[in-house]
Amino acid sequence: MRLALICTEKLPSPAIKGGAIQMMIDGVVPFLSKENNLTIFSVTDPSLPDYEVRNEVQYIRLPSESYEIDIAKILTEKRFDIIHVFNRPLNIPLYKKASPSSQFVLGLHNDMLSEKKVSLENGKEIVNSVERIVTVSEYIKQTVVERFPEAESKTKVVYSGVDLVEYPPVWSEKGKQIREEYRQKYNIGDKKVILFVGRLTKNKGPHLLISAFKAIAKRYPHTVLVIAGGKWFSDDGINNYIRYLKKLAEPLGDKVIFTNFIPASEISNIFLMSDIFCCSSQWQEPLARVHYEAFAAGIPIISTNRGGNAEIVTHKETGYLIEKYDQASEFAKGINFYLKNPDTINSITRNARELVESNFQFHHVASRLTNVYSELIPKQNKDHYRKMFRSPLFRF
Repeated sequence: MRLALICTEKLPSPAIKGGAIQMMIDGVVPFLSKENNLTIFSVTDPSLPDYEVRNEVQYIRLPSESYEIDIAKILTEKRFDIIHVFNRPLNIPLYKKASPSSQFVLGLHNDMLSEKKVSLENGKEIVNSVERIVTVSEYIKQTVVERFPEAESKTKVVYSGVDLVEYPPVWSEKGKQIREEYRQKYNIGDKKVILFVGRLTKNKGPHLLISAFKAIAKRYPHTVLVIAGGKWFSDDGINNYIRYLKKLAEPLGDKVIFTNFIPASEISNIFLMSDIFCCSSQWQEPLARVHYEAFAAGIPIISTNRGGNAEIVTHKETGYLIEKYDQASEFAKGINFYLKNPDTINSITRNARELVESNFQFHHVASRLTNVYSELIPKQNKDHYRKMFRSPLFRF
């Protein structure tokens, strides 16, 4: 099958600058490319060629200024059986016109069919134009179906995942080795590390963690707060919010460490050097992939009951879930819970790791996507895909 995956115009593929979509694509490519003629469209980057074939996968990279138009031109010349468009529903009519014989899948990692993003008329056209809509969480699916009830039958949830080879649990020998190496790198020693990973924006809530940590640092002097992330993917620029964060952290001195942007290849190591991970999201989070990453690394997680987060974080079973998400004192309570109950951490992190092992590895993601794609292929080809599903590559 000739399959095209179209990224947004924001970040390149592979995920050299991060990005949840790009990281998911990187994870599923080894599985999807086994049985498909795979092409990936993304934006250009100075460190990558505009065109290359990597492990039998074609990568076509186009300038952001003319990204959609350039893709449409290529689609008029190069035929694909299925075209999977990520997070850009408004581009569907253009691509559909360029390749009317292709079947279209719209992938949503955010609420991109909301009133703020798409008019009701355009939304209905888009929903009618695609054969399937896949969402990263049940929460995102419901945002689609509530506004467009006609989309329910064609909308499927395909959760993201992680590569467990890159995420040895902290209790493994490899995990312990990485933990020690990165603790030395950041001069942390044997202190307890509270971790935030993400873009430094108000809706991610790092300001609440700094405020919460002021109380924690007084009660537990042997703790540090590590804030890993930048203004934007691969961008360590300073804006008013980041100035505010650093001003807020000033009284805590070296107890708060700002790492700046961390490449995707090092994210697992940052988790492994930590003791508690906090996802302080204030917005309706679709379902942040950092949850899978912390689960895989065996690090206890504190998260907010916002958007899709609670679909995998069960309070005091796979993590600690905060209802009053906008109150710093609630994060302090969560951190205190783990620091006071070290024995509880073992059962929670083992449950979370088992959840990832059984449901959220990239071969699970690839299998679910392949199930979606297989529903769209001609009947005469389905026997081929049934054989593919029996392959060890796709076993759950």
